[in-house]
Amino acid sequence: MNQRLQKLQAWMKENGIEVSFITSSENVFYLSGFFSNPHERLLALALFQEDEPFLVCPGMEVHDVRNSGWNQEIIGYSDIDNPWELVHTSINKRISTVRNVAIEKEHLNVERYEQLSALFPSAAFVSAEEKLRKLRMIKDAKELKIIEEACALADYAIEVGCSEIKEGRTELEVLNAVEYALKQKGVTEMSFSTMVLTGANAASPHGNPGSTKIKKGDLVLFDLGVVVDRYCSDITRTVAYGDINEKQKEIYDTVLKAQLASVEASRPGVTAAKVDLTARKIISDAGYGEYFPHRLGHGLGISVHEYPSMTETNHLVIEEGMVYTIEPGIYVPGIAGVRIEDDIYITADGAKILTKFPKELQIIR
Repeated sequence: MNQRLQKLQAWMKENGIEVSFITSSENVFYLSGFFSNPHERLLALALFQEDEPFLVCPGMEVHDVRNSGWNQEIIGYSDIDNPWELVHTSINKRISTVRNVAIEKEHLNVERYEQLSALFPSAAFVSAEEKLRKLRMIKDAKELKIIEEACALADYAIEVGCSEIKEGRTELEVLNAVEYALKQKGVTEMSFSTMVLTGANAASPHGNPGSTKIKKGDLVLFDLGVVVDRYCSDITRTVAYGDINEKQKEIYDTVLKAQLASVEASRPGVTAAKVDLTARKIISDAGYGEYFPHRLGHGLGISVHEYPSMTETNHLVIEEGMVYTIEPGIYVPGIAGVRIEDDIYITADGAKILTKFPKELQIIR
């Protein structure tokens, strides 16, 4: 049994939990090595303190589970089976008394919670999220290598995007060129919907690319990520198309200063709050505090948004092995939107920057 399963089992023993019933695709993958998006069908991993775990999935995916390296029991079911009856039978074969069941409370929907409650009416349901978040927060060498590959492809995507900026070209035209170039590299999935925003649109932190045309004097914001072997990257760069005005330049320089300082502040023993406040103070002191409306960053791995959330109220102590984003931004409606984002890995000596595309203002002529 792999070390990840063993760590979760040890936690179960310490807390008197007889069964962990894991249902999110990301955590099933983290613990078993098998990834699936089963849509409305049930996918779950059941783990016990001592007995053999089992994975339940649609019958059509049993072969894929075995090919993923999972060598424990697999319960496949057809579309006319009741998977909950199979789950109940398999759990009862292993354990007679179930007092505590660990579930992902943020993921398990009400209908499935009611199904589990009916199977184990006397059981208490506790959260597995905190433990799983902490396990996933520290990346091993294999995970880091995959994330570095995803970051290198993200850097390439920004390079392509910059080369595609032309007078009159639309956001969607540039976006399509970027994603086509990535597909030629073998990329099959993006971490999230790619963003290419120009001019006033860049002042919306979660804007939607459309038919807006790029023109001279615009700032163009790219936010994208690439998935490699189920691990994500996430990068943002803002570039200038032609000369920009002094106010736009001031905003860019302020964001860059805040980003560099918060990367430098990222090291073991420092809190997430301190890292966030490092950037937030620089932006506030420059008079743009109200225009920095979001957290500084987030954990990164199997999900593009993972634990922890890098906020001024999070006093989590940063540890070696963490991977997270640093992405301050200033968004002034009608003037400019600038965000600069890197993915970083925490070493004993501080932050290793995984995304390499230059951050100094790039002026596209």
